Amino acid sequence: MTATPATTVANLRDLGGTPLSGGRTVRPGLVLRSGQLDRLDPDADPVVAALGLRTVIDFRTDAERTAHPDRVPDGARLLVGDVLADKVNSGRMPAAAQLKDLLSDPVVAEERLGGGKAQALFADVYRSFVSSASAQAAYRMLLTEAADPDAGPLLFHCTAGKDRTGWGATVILSLLGAADETLMTEYLSVNPAVKQAFAPMIEGFTAAGGDPDIALALIGVFPAYLEAALDEVETRYGSMEKYVREGLGVSDETVEALRARLTA
Repeated sequence: MTATPATTVANLRDLGGTPLSGGRTVRPGLVLRSGQLDRLDPDADPVVAALGLRTVIDFRTDAERTAHPDRVPDGARLLVGDVLADKVNSGRMPAAAQLKDLLSDPVVAEERLGGGKAQALFADVYRSFVSSASAQAAYRMLLTEAADPDAGPLLFHCTAGKDRTGWGATVILSLLGAADETLMTEYLSVNPAVKQAFAPMIEGFTAAGGDPDIALALIGVFPAYLEAALDEVETRYGSMEKYVREGLGVSDETVEALRARLTA
């Protein structure tokens, strides 16, 4: 998978080129991932304009979408799959959806996230990516759209493009036949871009006395986060295939169409 040097979209990556079993790779230019699209400007960003995006899937919460609405290229459809809706409705707003708020107040961050709490919260959120109904609906939409030849080039994203988006990429690549090491490498590969995008916020947080470990736990992705979701798949379903079939309700025909469309 390759990072794409867009100037108006953070953390833009093409799943294309990711190595799969049997010497195959993911077909480029069809499924991409990124952070939020509130600054997207195809006129000023030839890399984005050249993608020819036809479908955008936004995994963010209502509050995130209201604060930073997506700018979508002309001719593209915008679909919303709020992964964290069930978490938010239960009154527990996940840290993944509150990065900016938490990094603006070191005292609140320490209270809520210090002493390993951040890592535990993220593990809990990642388990919910597998088990909550709102997440299942969002990832069902992702797989169904990615398998549809009429969807055109598809971009899926959340705010930073690392957690909700990272799980979506993991599911797709797993179904296509990527090895476990490839899944983890791809998942962790967003760290430099995410840290760069949030650098001013991290600097402000630490300058105000914030714990740099808390900032990193919020901003970065770690093997333990993805392992929590993969463990949830194993515990509940026994395999990724069964999670997709039984948890997401995606048919075998759709999975085969996904493989046929995205495998080179």
